[in-house]
Amino acid sequence: MTPTQSPCPSWLFLAAGALALAGCSGDKTAGPAQPQAVPAGVISVTATDVPHVAEFVGETESSQEVEIRARVEGFLESIEYREGALVSKGDVLFQMDRKPFEAELAAARAELQAQQARLGTASANLKRVGPLAAEDALSQKDLDDAQGTRDAAVAAVEGARSRVQQAELNLGYTTIRSPVNGVTSFARKQPGSFIAPGSDSLLTYVSALHPMRVNFSISENEQLRFTRLNKEGRLRPPAGEKYEVAIVLADGTVVPASGRITFGDASFSKDTGTYLVRAELPNKDGALRPGQFVRVRLSGASWVDAIQVPQRAVMQGPQGNFVWVVDAESKAQFRPVTVGPLTGDLWLIAEGLADGERIVVDGGLKLAPGVPVKALSPEEAAAAQAAAADARQQPSARE
Repeated sequence: MTPTQSPCPSWLFLAAGALALAGCSGDKTAGPAQPQAVPAGVISVTATDVPHVAEFVGETESSQEVEIRARVEGFLESIEYREGALVSKGDVLFQMDRKPFEAELAAARAELQAQQARLGTASANLKRVGPLAAEDALSQKDLDDAQGTRDAAVAAVEGARSRVQQAELNLGYTTIRSPVNGVTSFARKQPGSFIAPGSDSLLTYVSALHPMRVNFSISENEQLRFTRLNKEGRLRPPAGEKYEVAIVLADGTVVPASGRITFGDASFSKDTGTYLVRAELPNKDGALRPGQFVRVRLSGASWVDAIQVPQRAVMQGPQGNFVWVVDAESKAQFRPVTVGPLTGDLWLIAEGLADGERIVVDGGLKLAPGVPVKALSPEEAAAAQAAAADARQQPSARE
């Protein structure tokens, strides 16, 4: 442009700008863009009977714990067992000094022989007196005296025989044997100690290992809840109330043999408010010992028309547990639920879900109420997540 030409009017620039803005604005009648469906693993829940397993803390107890005590007084001569070892019925545990009791037995036998000799003399005398008295050669008094002497000799023999038996028993009591098969405790007395029957005569214990008892307690609240669920028909007890008992050791090992409940206390404890229950189970291999703390799993009952869902489907929110339900329009809906016991990796849903509903088990973190859901099987959802993870790693690998 030469200096004599006039400048371009400014209204031309304003008009050109307005036309450009009009061309870029597009169609203002189009609605907002629809959100894309979020892929998620979805399953349908089914109401069915589910085994009910209750767990308690228990303590093992010998089915027969026997106190080994001295039955005669004397000096302890030797200990014949290894403390803490398994013993069989009849095995020798302690040996007391036998010599005084052997002497008593010899004296009792000698007395028995003397009384038997007197009986022989009295019997022979009676045989002589009887015929003479019958012929009036002797008086009736002589016959009565002979008969009385013979009867007294018979009684004396019986008394001497009983003293022999008592002496034999006392001599046998000096050898102290185990009355049961079981495991021994430590010796309370040492060789050389004087022992007498009474409160201080305890020598050791022998605890039977087979069968083994397990004591556990059920609280009053647990018992009332169990009764209420039974009345409501939500929990079904086993036939004949025959529950099965499984024992879990401290390291998580489950004892192979199962047991049965053999005793339930008649009343609740006033001190603890609990109800004592006892179970028995085989223990032939001696894996269980008295005094162990174990977990007791009580099974046999079943939940009626219950729903179980994978543990990962249940999420935690400010108001408690919830799941994502996929409605008929394939949209996510927030659903609070009440969970029951956890069995393996499955939650029992006590309240909140109905038979046939679809829930999200994978991909729930990306959902919100009303968001469309692209329903996939759990396997397809896992494969999609793996593919997405690989895609994210590829750019970093190229760099």
